[in-house]
Amino acid sequence: MQVEQLSFSIIVPVFNRPEETKELLESLSKQTDKDFEVIIVEDGSTTTSEAVVNEFSDQLSISYYFKENSGPGDSRNYGMQRAKGNYFLILDSDCILPTDYFEQVKKSLSANYVDCFGGIDTAADSFTPIQKAINYSMTSFLTTGGIRGSSEKLGKFHPRSFNMGISKKAFEATNGYKNIYIGEDIDLSVRLWKAGFDTRLFQNVAVFHKRRIDWTKFYKQVNQFGSGRPILNKWYPEYAKLTFYFPALFLIGFCLSVLFTFFGYPALFFLFIIYFVICFADSFIKNNSLETGFQSISAIAIQFFGYGSGFIKTYYRLHFKKLPPEEAFPTMFIRKK
Repeated sequence: MQVEQLSFSIIVPVFNRPEETKELLESLSKQTDKDFEVIIVEDGSTTTSEAVVNEFSDQLSISYYFKENSGPGDSRNYGMQRAKGNYFLILDSDCILPTDYFEQVKKSLSANYVDCFGGIDTAADSFTPIQKAINYSMTSFLTTGGIRGSSEKLGKFHPRSFNMGISKKAFEATNGYKNIYIGEDIDLSVRLWKAGFDTRLFQNVAVFHKRRIDWTKFYKQVNQFGSGRPILNKWYPEYAKLTFYFPALFLIGFCLSVLFTFFGYPALFFLFIIYFVICFADSFIKNNSLETGFQSISAIAIQFFGYGSGFIKTYYRLHFKKLPPEEAFPTMFIRKK
């Protein structure tokens, strides 16, 4: 399909994030190419972004919808159902776009059209050391980040909903996101493949992803990611990979290394120390910051321990207690009123 035949709609679900929404809309207003509409879907917020959206009504073709809370996946569906375009760009509210973001989207689709793509996430120079550290832990190949963000070598690419494009045709064929709250983008990717659509990573389509700067919130986020993975593996065993088990194995291995050290066998523990030293050095070099290097150690530890513990908990409930997914982790599923 020719890019000239495409009309674009940007879909952004929002929940109590007016400041984030403003930063995103500011970056959209500075795009070198503004041939798109913006749809903001307020997901039952108590602190809304309506006033912020109104500030940009004369700079962007923008629509604002308020609905009862039902989660980001359902809110994205809501926006796509009301969009005028035939190709949807899905963004999270905590993203900031380079000025050529939309230009790069068009360039990539023109060179290699696909009905669903995912872009990369990176850190802006203005990010705090903690934000850069979290970005490092979530994108570095030394962690699980290389699998989910910067490499296609491990099979088909799973586009992530913070920076994703999907055609109207593909959306209508799959009915969009299902009622799962965490991992909804991975679930959608698999259903797209099963429906005959391809997905692709566009390396040059990048967003600055601020994520959560509070360690507690970051732990909760990655714990939820880990909790969702065994459910997705159970639904789609043909797409399960050994790499998905790495954070849980990391957590178990680290706990065993501490136990072995207590009994006078520190060799395994030293291997973990070496790993963290390598990650520190890599983050320090890439970010040119000692503070970010040290913060990256904390971010990686939280990532592995949060994801690993969530994975183990849900895996136990699914495979040992033999609970259905909805009972194994009920907060993973959205139940509309």
